[in-house]
Amino acid sequence: MRRPLPTEAEAREILARRRTRPPMRPVPRAGKALTGLIRELDEKFGRGAEALEPRWREIVGDRLARVTRPQKLTRGRGGAGGTLELRVAGAAALLVQHQSEEILSRVNLFLGSGAVAKLRIAQGPVKPLAERERPRPARAASPPPLDAAEAARLEADLAAAPEDLRGPLAKLARAVMSNRRDD
Repeated sequence: MRRPLPTEAEAREILARRRTRPPMRPVPRAGKALTGLIRELDEKFGRGAEALEPRWREIVGDRLARVTRPQKLTRGRGGAGGTLELRVAGAAALLVQHQSEEILSRVNLFLGSGAVAKLRIAQGPVKPLAERERPRPARAASPPPLDAAEAARLEADLAAAPEDLRGPLAKLARAVMSNRRDD
């Protein structure tokens, strides 16, 4: 035989007597939860080839940076120096092989002493590095002032020009006249 459902008053009384569990805490964000682990791993294993990529041009110089890219950094066992694998464009592999000691010393200067002991060269296509920002050209110095007679003649010639063009035309004329004087 089935039990009858409780009335509304009985249901309230049952719910008031029951203890409920406290609400669960929200799960922490993955980044925050893994921060300690990532820091510990970074201290233990150091930085990889990804750390070299943005500063590669500074580390090896423009000439080598055009034909090489760091691919992989393998850590050595027991704290020994690791192996850096470089992707090298075709014929430049011989150049890189001859300069391997210098490349290793520069990489170790960046990553820390003894971080890399060997260099492994893998030939293949190398994507170009992102262009670095070029400095803006310096503004040209203003031309030297004209003597009184030339300035008066220039003002007379520009009197018929429209108002908004007088300034630029005067500047151009002064530059042309000062260049003629230098020749």
